[in-house]
Amino acid sequence: MVEGSVAGARPVRHEDAFDVEAVATWLAARAGVDGTPEVRQFSGGASNLTYLLRYPDQDLILRRPPAGQKAKGAHDVAREFRIQSQLGPVFPHVPRMVALCEDESVIGSPFYVMERLVGHIPRKELGLALSPEEVRRLCTNAVDLLVELHSIDVEAAGLASLGKGEGYVARQVAGWSTRYRKARTRNVGSCEKVMRWLDEHQPADVRSCLIHNDFRLDNLVLSPDDPTRPIGLLDWEMATVGDPLMDLGGALAYWVQADDSRWFRMFRRQPTHAPGMMTRREVVDHYCARTGLVLTDREWAFYEVFGLFRLAVICQQIYYRYHHKQTTNPAFRHFGIAVVMLELRCRRLIRKAER
Repeated sequence: MVEGSVAGARPVRHEDAFDVEAVATWLAARAGVDGTPEVRQFSGGASNLTYLLRYPDQDLILRRPPAGQKAKGAHDVAREFRIQSQLGPVFPHVPRMVALCEDESVIGSPFYVMERLVGHIPRKELGLALSPEEVRRLCTNAVDLLVELHSIDVEAAGLASLGKGEGYVARQVAGWSTRYRKARTRNVGSCEKVMRWLDEHQPADVRSCLIHNDFRLDNLVLSPDDPTRPIGLLDWEMATVGDPLMDLGGALAYWVQADDSRWFRMFRRQPTHAPGMMTRREVVDHYCARTGLVLTDREWAFYEVFGLFRLAVICQQIYYRYHHKQTTNPAFRHFGIAVVMLELRCRRLIRKAER
């Protein structure tokens, strides 16, 4: 068996279990991977389910959709597999894809398998003994990775078909508003004021490029030799071709600073509070300096509010499954509270922008 434990890999939850022998047989036939793996589940994240497959001489990762009601187009593991397969030759920060199974009869859902990138993944706490200067370098390198992603030639990568042309911002505002209304439960706010403000203040697309749509520190794999350097970017489920500032706004919705309010700090899921980390505004300024964009505070307000609202919708879609007992994962119990708090934060930012 491969030496050492893997951080975050735990026993598989009963409701998330699958037929391991069926996967082993399928992998042996399709990818020449022999034997039956030991299976562990990564508890982090709230999207596609992720498992560690431990073989005697290698570790693989399996991804599959969760159970329960899902938004149309969500949790498309086949799409995620194909994006990473095409990205590999032009963006050396994705794992090597092993095999895709679209036959739901194998384990009850489609799934794909990829190699595991070996390195540290920052979670709620950094988990590394880095100085503030090193943390700053890690943060800078992370933003530079996003800049690199946004500079990929989508035509050359064969990914242009992901785009739907101009109007990305408008489609996102309309689409996420519709998703929220469909997933709303009685114990959260209506978000109607936020949705109306976004609709009335949306800018034109600044340009079109490949965007990750879930860019966070806990989706990075850091080099074992230099933990300030990302070597991998994971979770490509929502990647598409769209506006890069919408991607940046989505990323910074998760960016909880040390000086944020107590309630906002309660929902921190990545170590953006660590001494040396950039502030949200510093991230925006660094990104703009690297890309040549210029943004006033008033212009940035739209992307910040959209990112927070989009996060509220994601939380509500997950909470909807918990509320209707489509999942019993206790980690989702308080997502409804997060939705309420995110709406309040959006409204405060709107008031500030309108002064």
